[in-house]
Amino acid sequence: MPDTHELYMPLSELQVIGVPGIPEVATGVNLGTLIAQSIGKAGLEVKDKDILVVAQKIVSKAEGQVLDLADVEPSPLAHRWATTHGKDARLVEIVLRESRRLLRMERGLLIVETWHGFVCANARVDTSNTPRGKVTLLPKDSDSSAAQIRQEMEREFGVQLAVIVSDTFGRPWREGLVNVALGVAGMQPFVDYRGQMDGFGRKLQVTRIAVADELASTAELVMGKTKGVPVALIRGMAYPPGEGHGRQILRSSERDLFR
Repeated sequence: MPDTHELYMPLSELQVIGVPGIPEVATGVNLGTLIAQSIGKAGLEVKDKDILVVAQKIVSKAEGQVLDLADVEPSPLAHRWATTHGKDARLVEIVLRESRRLLRMERGLLIVETWHGFVCANARVDTSNTPRGKVTLLPKDSDSSAAQIRQEMEREFGVQLAVIVSDTFGRPWREGLVNVALGVAGMQPFVDYRGQMDGFGRKLQVTRIAVADELASTAELVMGKTKGVPVALIRGMAYPPGEGHGRQILRSSERDLFR
């Protein structure tokens, strides 16, 4: 197991900087170029070992993961469930299509496992910050999306970066939502303390910190949902290096006590 403890010592200063001025994103736009232009116009710097956190919504728009509800024909199951719970049958149908497995249909909620392996509400089919009559889907491969943005940004600024594609998820057993990492590039998603000694000389057995999720949540503090700031820079974090992936964070059904 890697010795990453020294890479995650308490920080004296961490900067989280929202990137303003990013326009509405259209399908086919080069997202790395668009972000770089907005950083330049805002007079911001990009430094070596910075972390770029990018909201899933603009990644999905750039990659064409947008559907028009007028083009959706609901199935009988979608019609029945939507009628029972006062939902739009077209939205229910899209959720069903985006799901590998339906885990729970109850109290007006659809908890599913998406084709990517995410367990979440409504397969993250989303109508917010999207023109009326349209919905966004998750990127097909958020790790590839993060890697592409990283490549373009590193070429543009000539520095080494890590990139996280983030989205908002609910949490079992706790109220409220938090941002988590869907895609990761340029860093390991965990800090692994297993094998390290605690302050009383006991060896840690299971502690792995999902630092990519922590960084995604930290970035949300300056991004928000209504501020129009879908990108943030995080500076001062000595993140664990390596070619990690967001899919490493997903717990397999074999290790999940609730599936």
